[in-house]
Amino acid sequence: MAWTGPADAPVSARIAALGPSLQPSERRVVDAIAADLATAVECTAQELADKVGVGRASVIRTSQTLGYEGYPQLRVALARDVALNESQEQDESTAVGTLRSAVDRFGRNLPRLTAALTDEDVAAFVRGLDVADRVVVVAAGLSTPLGLDMAMRLSAAGRPAEYLPDAFAQQIAARGLTPGSVCLVLSGSGANEASLDAAAAAREAGATVLALTSFARSPLVAHADIALVIPQVTYSFPDELMHTSRAGMALVVESVVDLLVSRRGDRGRQARAVAMGVVGKRLRE
Repeated sequence: MAWTGPADAPVSARIAALGPSLQPSERRVVDAIAADLATAVECTAQELADKVGVGRASVIRTSQTLGYEGYPQLRVALARDVALNESQEQDESTAVGTLRSAVDRFGRNLPRLTAALTDEDVAAFVRGLDVADRVVVVAAGLSTPLGLDMAMRLSAAGRPAEYLPDAFAQQIAARGLTPGSVCLVLSGSGANEASLDAAAAAREAGATVLALTSFARSPLVAHADIALVIPQVTYSFPDELMHTSRAGMALVVESVVDLLVSRRGDRGRQARAVAMGVVGKRLRE
């Protein structure tokens, strides 16, 4: 399956969204590209193939999987990415310099978070949350904090949502849903077994499954009625799992809830005012 997201999505976002599901030869090609965009721009298809130890046809096939007509079109897109991402180098000789450099790299890649989204999917996602008679939030593993955060934010926006921290309890709750209900699944990898079981249970019950995940071809996307794909902010999958996937997705969670509040109009604003009133009463000078 080739890239089906927005035509203007940068190469880096396409690689991040499709990477783990690529064929081994394609994976070697995108790994080489992601490791050094500037060098990849200077390579012909044959030179890149020789560099990673695959056939030229694999480079062309990879280009097409990423949504380009061929390698020349991919190369042009890479050149654009390099030009847009050029920035001043940071001094990493000190602890603060290293920290600043890491934060800057993260910040430069933030536009990738929305590169795979379409207006239609986001609108349908928010509408699904708004009209559901019941919302059960599912999240496990490293996505557990996101699940709790999403449930709390939705409830504070006047859209009550249930979140049970135990994975088995989540599956039971999902199975108890009905048509008209929503099972909202958050999973960076899109492959967490417990979350997939809950999503499958919700579908069997006739509920709508909404998903937030980082990979366009993850198993979770196949279970979802609507999936918002939020590509990794970094190029390294292990690094993303350990450090930054939750940060990027947490930002999207906040923005999705803001869209919901906007859609709900006075109801959403009043609910937030009530929530802020509760918070205000708990604060002490």
